[in-house]
Amino acid sequence: MADTTSPTAATVVTKSKFQELELDLRLLGMIGALVLLCIGFNLMTDGRFLTPRNIFNLSIQTVSVAIMACGMVFIIVTRHIDLSVGALLATCSAIMAMLQTQWLPQTLGLGLGNPMIWVIAIVLGLVAGTAIGAFQGWLVGYLTIPAFIVTLGGFLVWRNVAWYLTDGQTIGPLDANFLKLGGINGTLGTTWSWVLGAVAAAAAVWALVNARRAKVNYGFPTKPVWAEAVMATISVGAILGFIATLNAYTIPERRLERMFEARGEIMPEGLIVGYGVPISVLLLLAVALVLTVVARKTRFGRYIFATGGNPDAAELSGINTRWLTVKVFALMGFLCALSAVVASARLANHSNDIGTLDELRVIAAAVIGGTALAGGSGTIYGAILGALIMQALQSGMAMVGVDAPFQNIVVGSVLVLAVLLDIVYRKRVGVK
Repeated sequence: MADTTSPTAATVVTKSKFQELELDLRLLGMIGALVLLCIGFNLMTDGRFLTPRNIFNLSIQTVSVAIMACGMVFIIVTRHIDLSVGALLATCSAIMAMLQTQWLPQTLGLGLGNPMIWVIAIVLGLVAGTAIGAFQGWLVGYLTIPAFIVTLGGFLVWRNVAWYLTDGQTIGPLDANFLKLGGINGTLGTTWSWVLGAVAAAAAVWALVNARRAKVNYGFPTKPVWAEAVMATISVGAILGFIATLNAYTIPERRLERMFEARGEIMPEGLIVGYGVPISVLLLLAVALVLTVVARKTRFGRYIFATGGNPDAAELSGINTRWLTVKVFALMGFLCALSAVVASARLANHSNDIGTLDELRVIAAAVIGGTALAGGSGTIYGAILGALIMQALQSGMAMVGVDAPFQNIVVGSVLVLAVLLDIVYRKRVGVK
C-alpha cells in the first residue's frame, strides 16, 4: 500500500486539488502580479497606496484606457493594430467640448444647464468616433492599406484636428450632468452600490451554476462541487470587497457642507457619506459585459476570432473579412469616443494633451491581458486587468516620486516583457 503521508504523495494530492479548480494560469499570473505591485507600493508609501481614497482614484483613472483596451482586443485578434486611439479620443473630446460650450449655444441657443445639451454632445461625439473608426477600417479592409500605416497617419491627423477645432485652447467648463460620467462628481452612493454589489454577486453565482448545468446537459466533465463552491466564494468576496472599499471612501466634510448649501439645506452634524461606485466604473462594467457576450455568443464575435485564427480560411468559408474589418474599427472608434466622455468629464474640461500616450497604454493593457499579437486569441476581462496593472504601476511610481520620463521607460519595458512572456507561454503550451 502506498504511503500517502510522504511529502511526495502530499504534493501530488495538493497539485491534483489545485488542478481541479481549473484556474486560468495566465489570469492567475496577472492577478498575482497586481497583488505584488499593490503590496510593494503600499510598503513604499507607508500604507497610502491601498487606502479607499487611492483605490477609488485608481479605479476612475483606469476606466478610459480600459474601455479602449476592450476594443483593442478585437483589433489585435483580427491581426491589426490601432495607433490612433489616443488622438481619436482627443478629437472626440474636442468635438463634445465645443458642442457644449460654443456650437450648440450659438446654433440652437442651448447653454450650460440645458437638460439636452450634454445628451446631444455625447450622441454626436459617439457618431463622430464611430464614423472615423469606420473610415480607417475601410482604408484597411477595402483599400488593403496596412493598419499600422493607416492608424499611424491617424495618430498624426486626429491629434492635430483636435488642436484646430479648439485653437489649441483648454475648453470648459463642461455641463454638470456630463461631468458626472467622469466618476469624481458622479457616483451611485453607498446604498445603490451595495445593491449593485448584491446583483453582481448573484449574477456571478448564477453564471457558475448555469455553466455547470450546461456541461452536465452536454455530457462534458465538470468540476467537483467543492471547487465550484470555492470559485463562487472567491467571486462573491472579490465583488463585495471592492464595493466595501469604495463605500469606505467618504466625502470630505467641507465638500459635503457645500453640497447641502447648494440645495438650501443645513448639513446634519456628524453626517458621514461614502462615495460608492463611480458611474464611469459602471460604464466600464457595461462595456465589458456587452463585449464579452459579443465575443462568446454572437456571430460577429465568432467571425472575429475565426478571422484572427486563419484569415484565408475565414474568407474561403464565406466570411466577408473586409466588411468585418470596417465593423471592428468602427467599434474601436465608438469606444474611443466613449473613453473621451469619461476622460474629459473626469478632468472637467477638454485639454490639448488629453489622451497623450494612450496608444501605448491601451496596446500594453491588451497584450499584458493575454491578447496574442499574432491574432486569434484574447479576452475582455484580461484587457481590463491589464489596464489596471498599467495604471497601478504608473500611479504607484508617481506616489513614490519617480520622474515622468522614467515612468515611461518602465511602462515601455513592461510592454516588451509582457510580449516575451506571451511568446514563452505559447511555446510551452504548444500554441503558435
